[in-house]
Amino acid sequence: MITVGDFRIGPEEKKIINEVLDSGRISEGKYVKKFEMEFAKKIGTKYCVAVSSGTSALIAGLLALIYSGKIKPGTKVITTPITYIATSNAILLAGLKPVFVDIDPETFCITPAAIRKVLEEGNPKEFSLILPVHLMGYTCDMEGINKIAKEYGLLTFEDAAQAHGSKINGKNAGTFSVMADYSFYIAHNIQVGEMGAVVTDDRHLAGLIRQVKANGRMCDCLECTRTQGICPHAPKDDNDLDPRFTHNLVGYNFKTMEFQAALGILQIGKMEEIIAKRGSNVKKLNERLSKLSDIIKLPIYSDDVSYLAYPMVLKKNNKINRLRLRQELEKKGIETRPLFGSIPTQQPSFCGYKEEYKGKLPHADYVGSNGFYIGCHQYITDEEIEYVGKAFEDIIK
Repeated sequence: MITVGDFRIGPEEKKIINEVLDSGRISEGKYVKKFEMEFAKKIGTKYCVAVSSGTSALIAGLLALIYSGKIKPGTKVITTPITYIATSNAILLAGLKPVFVDIDPETFCITPAAIRKVLEEGNPKEFSLILPVHLMGYTCDMEGINKIAKEYGLLTFEDAAQAHGSKINGKNAGTFSVMADYSFYIAHNIQVGEMGAVVTDDRHLAGLIRQVKANGRMCDCLECTRTQGICPHAPKDDNDLDPRFTHNLVGYNFKTMEFQAALGILQIGKMEEIIAKRGSNVKKLNERLSKLSDIIKLPIYSDDVSYLAYPMVLKKNNKINRLRLRQELEKKGIETRPLFGSIPTQQPSFCGYKEEYKGKLPHADYVGSNGFYIGCHQYITDEEIEYVGKAFEDIIK
């Protein structure tokens, strides 16, 4: 099976997991702290807060924006219809309202023009936030998006769950907004199994995210110093309000564990190597499948993209539908995934939006019905790329 994602456990991984076990602590501790410090440095932000998943990162970040007063509850958030559903779920779960705009069919990202159109046609005062998604490693036009956000008094929050290390004018995606979220799910560019993170330069927001992820407890410290006998939130009177069990916000249990963080530390050290290998595989796949480019739109190659996977879209003159192509590829041992589906028009859980968005998202609807992806991860070999190419040719022929 040539998988969409893969994670190999080698001597380094076994060693660091055993170190965690030998430490006697598996809940959040020194490895989580080290991961947070190293990932923030790698991305180029002041702070990083590790959480249990990319979905947790989205919800915690949105709630932190609400609790800080930076955005108002119940307001509208402009986002993309083409992505993993966690982004839209998080918006709703945080008590906000998603507003979907169409995508660029080449990069699958929302565009400044589409954002401006929905603001001009609606009431800008109902909006508080733009939440663009850097999908499959392709980055949104953050300069254009931030220009519009500034014009309308909105904030931006980047969903960089699939774009670890993607660059925009030499800077990492995820550094162009008030905050950004990342996912370290097994198939992602940097993977540990299940974990997420929020990065920001705002100390107050980082503290709020830390509170939200611990059921809203009053501790907002970025580093706990209780073991040193220092606690800024220590009980000040006989009421004995222990900050670990005193909650001044409504939150969730979004904490992660030492195992994932330890693996994440190793992944950070291999980040450039992983990105380069994935990019090389995309380039080779493009070359091998170039004869089919009249039937399948192949992904754009760029050195600035940290590829999550190898996304393709069947063209309108396609000789085969997506379902049959995916089924035949799976029979040949090539794992596939559909490109998510357009959320307001094609996802059953958002069926209440279907009539509102009917005909308004032509690019997203087409990609949602005809887009799919296969793996480009760092463990795929040249021989497997050749096998993939021949499989495609045999099926389509």
